[in-house]
Amino acid sequence: MIQLGIQSIQLRGQASNKSEAIKLVASLLVANGNMQAAYSDSMLQREKIANTYLGNGIAIPHGLPKDRELILQTGIAVAQFSEGVEWNSGEIVYLVVGIAARSDEHIELLANLTDVLDDAATIQRLAKTTNAMDIIDCLTKSRDNNTQTNESHTNNVHVDDFDKSIDVELNSDGGLHARPATAFVEIAKQFQSEVRVRHGSKIANGKSLVSLLKLGANKRVTIRIMVSGSDEDSALKALADAVRLGLEDEAESGHALPVTSSQVALNFSTPPIAGIAGSIGIAIGPICHFRHEKIVVAVTAQSPDIEESRLNHAIASAKVQLQNLHDEVKERSGAAHAAIFLAHIEFLSDPDLLEAAVCNIKLGHSAGWAWRDSYSKRASEVACLEDALLKERANDISDIGRRVLRLLADALEEAPTAMTEPAILVAEDLSPSDTAKLDPKMVLGICIAAGGPTSHTAIIARSLDIPAIVGAGPAVLNYQDGVMGILDGHTGNLYLNPSESDLVIARNAQQDQQAQRMAENLACYEPAMTTDGHRVEVVANIGAAAEAEQAVNAGSEGIGLLRTEFLFLQRSEPPSEEEQYKSYCEMTKALNGLPLIIRTLDIGGDKEVPYLSLPSEQNPFLGVRGIRLCLARPDLFKPQLRAIYRAGMTGPVKIMFPMIATVEELLAAKAIAEEIRKEMNANPIEIGIMIEVPSAVLMAPELARHADFFSVGTNDLTQYVLAMDRLHPSLSRQADALHPAVLRMIDLTVKAAKSAGIWVGVCGGIAGDPKGAAILTGLGVTELSMSIPSVAAVKAKVRKMSYTESVALAKRALACSTAAEVRAL
Repeated sequence: MIQLGIQSIQLRGQASNKSEAIKLVASLLVANGNMQAAYSDSMLQREKIANTYLGNGIAIPHGLPKDRELILQTGIAVAQFSEGVEWNSGEIVYLVVGIAARSDEHIELLANLTDVLDDAATIQRLAKTTNAMDIIDCLTKSRDNNTQTNESHTNNVHVDDFDKSIDVELNSDGGLHARPATAFVEIAKQFQSEVRVRHGSKIANGKSLVSLLKLGANKRVTIRIMVSGSDEDSALKALADAVRLGLEDEAESGHALPVTSSQVALNFSTPPIAGIAGSIGIAIGPICHFRHEKIVVAVTAQSPDIEESRLNHAIASAKVQLQNLHDEVKERSGAAHAAIFLAHIEFLSDPDLLEAAVCNIKLGHSAGWAWRDSYSKRASEVACLEDALLKERANDISDIGRRVLRLLADALEEAPTAMTEPAILVAEDLSPSDTAKLDPKMVLGICIAAGGPTSHTAIIARSLDIPAIVGAGPAVLNYQDGVMGILDGHTGNLYLNPSESDLVIARNAQQDQQAQRMAENLACYEPAMTTDGHRVEVVANIGAAAEAEQAVNAGSEGIGLLRTEFLFLQRSEPPSEEEQYKSYCEMTKALNGLPLIIRTLDIGGDKEVPYLSLPSEQNPFLGVRGIRLCLARPDLFKPQLRAIYRAGMTGPVKIMFPMIATVEELLAAKAIAEEIRKEMNANPIEIGIMIEVPSAVLMAPELARHADFFSVGTNDLTQYVLAMDRLHPSLSRQADALHPAVLRMIDLTVKAAKSAGIWVGVCGGIAGDPKGAAILTGLGVTELSMSIPSVAAVKAKVRKMSYTESVALAKRALACSTAAEVRAL
């Protein structure tokens, strides 16, 4: 542990603002030989992208990681400001703890700060003390005493500990926050044994996500994993290995704040409301306050059995909604951002959460009241944790809680905000679900009073490319709708009622930032033609009627995959033939002659629909899903086919059957389609199939005799080829579609198709990855179908390469041994 001496303490410091306070504490660190003077500028820069206010009168300013070479020796200095310094709006700081850290030696001192945060009397005493040793003792001795106490507990045998246990240091950067905890729970649930986790004096149910979050276990702490049961040895080894490997660390998933050091600072005369940079960019427009609807539920109910059934049904429906939301966000923004909603699904499987609600129901309460009481208490407990990252997960619990509660509502009052014009959205907080549903055309920017840059709301705002500020403080909620504002997502500042000169500055900066994007987007309608004249068709995957027009505007040359599940989800009965027909016609009209490939219903596995009452399956990914469900349920299949054939009279429509594994399945599906076509006297429509399982690849020569085209679904193909659930928290990073095994499967498929004279498309995630697009083009894939935002980038990639080069690249990729080698190409 580093030493903290009197020379590192400044009593009765004087500063009129935050910058002066930081400069004062920085001068102590410079004088003590901890850092070069230039590092103080780095500490000031840090304040522009992160809030170093720790809470209850303490701030911990420190520099940017890129400037660590300016640190000479790890050290800490403390400046006391008896009268207080305003840090951000409404935040008064009495103790400024400056940090110059080359490593993590300062962590123990900071841990002591969290110990005294809730002790207002201690903070006030330290703020007024005239003896530097008071501060030194508080930061260096109290923790030692606590540690000894905790160690004495840990070394003793507890009555609630199991005999079989192991102590493991957490290796994930954020500790046991949502995603690592989700991964831990997923592994624990694979075993019959009971699993408990100890951190200090706290014990959690290892199969309960909420329970693990309440441990407050952050980075580099040691936890004790305890198991008891028939498979305890296997469980203990699997969990310990997973913790050592880092579980599913969110810090590696693309959630970090964008680098903003190159951004030119904008000098406004209007005073700012200071927040924290959440998503870069500049927004200019009136503000509009976001308001949730009020959910009304009865307090009591007559039948506990009926209420418990209602609760179970609502939770099942919420899981379907979240899976659908996950798929939509994944298509739009990638797996890393979508993984938030996998954690939400795990919340809904939490045994402690459900047990508390069921207990309330048995006491005579309604399902809605019981559920609200259960999730609200858990959210409050998590919100009281000391670790900032873990505290932000309270919003996630509230989000999934409201989702279920909405399905149990007796009434919805005070309708949610409906935006009538583009505006900067201001809210006390936004849930991840709220943020994911925002329309970027209407939401110019987001300003949140609460939250932090690692909140899932901020993460999704970045994925939607919406400028955002978080942690702006409650004062921002006092302004009326319609007030003009400038939101600077680079610095984290909001300027309300700006002067005309400030508006000019902001508009010029906004135009400069948009110029580069405009240059790229202007070329989006140009064909994807390689430099040596090879044409690749670039189309879009969509999951809603309105997205067809968006795809065309983004430069898409058609729709390579329409996921029709959107018509069947989040409702109490299947859609009628007429409803489906109208939806398909809306798309053919928007496409204006461009092709539309409609995939028939693909439900099962990771998508379930409660009203279909499908039997529970031990392994739904190997069960009745895709075309198997369609063949088993002609009451669903035939109306959809009729709607598609009718829509075929309004534009170029193609049918695509999902999850074809055998020739028999394809022939059976085609027979039903032909029966419907003859009944309607409709024109023939091209029929293709999804190549998603290894058997389809190996039977591709035979399947090609009966199909007009193939479309490779690399997301599912990858999980079946590698035997890795692509949604598994611990395995998802390894389930890489650029693995040579997957690429070799695609190569076999293309060769079989060429021999039969049919074309091959790819509609999985790697089609929208410029690296993947280059390799797929070289393999001979003729159509690439992707999420709408990827269209322009992939087209630009194809236009910059030659077909000869892409063929050579593909050959090298096929010869690789690992996905990492492929990506390194």
